[in-house]
Amino acid sequence: MLNACATVPLTGRTSLHLLPDSELLTLSLEQYQTVLKEAKLSNDPQQVQKVKRVGARIAQATADLLREKGLEAEIQNYKWEFNLIDDPKVVNAWCMPGGKVAVYTGILPVAGDETGLAVVMGHEIAHAIAKHGNERMSEGLLVQLGGVGLSVALGTQPGATRDLFMQAYGVTTGVGFLLPHSRLQESEADHIGLVLMARAGYDPRKAIPFWERMNEKGGSRPPEFLSTHPAPESRIANIKALIPEAMRYYQPK
Repeated sequence: MLNACATVPLTGRTSLHLLPDSELLTLSLEQYQTVLKEAKLSNDPQQVQKVKRVGARIAQATADLLREKGLEAEIQNYKWEFNLIDDPKVVNAWCMPGGKVAVYTGILPVAGDETGLAVVMGHEIAHAIAKHGNERMSEGLLVQLGGVGLSVALGTQPGATRDLFMQAYGVTTGVGFLLPHSRLQESEADHIGLVLMARAGYDPRKAIPFWERMNEKGGSRPPEFLSTHPAPESRIANIKALIPEAMRYYQPK
């Protein structure tokens, strides 16, 4: 149990990760390739390049943050990939372990520009480097599959285990429901995401209008990005309180 404890970068929270990174990275690569084969990738070169450009800047900021926090060994686990999935009905984005990122075209109108997209991608990559998915996957294995290890679960209940993985990382394809992030994880992702986008040269103050637009988009049936990422009214107030810290890292590029 002691070996399973890890510290979340920036916030310093101690969290429990029962699953080895090596197993999650292997499963991540496998599932990411499956999603890409089943999805329709965007053929809009400008939008695709925008996703890749913003992703590369956030990825560099992530490496800088991990290095600064003494977690340089973690950097080698990230083999970044950024893909834009053509599905205007899906307002979502996610990041699997190892930096496997997907953005759906449905979220682009809400993002608006590159800075809005940096809010989205910074937030999702923050979940990944904080290893929130490991926490949720661990809880899911304990509750749904009897607490067995990942390799055993894959051997005995491969379909259920893969669905649990997709739920834990907010992937909508082929999954009936998603495991919600806790308010604590959401607060951490907002915090880390603001710092990442600021370090990447995007104005963190633009996160406020993005979340306002996202809340307006929700209506009576919130999009996937809100159903898996609860957005109470207090969220924007919390983000406003975090802006001064993020601004210390912001230098326009």
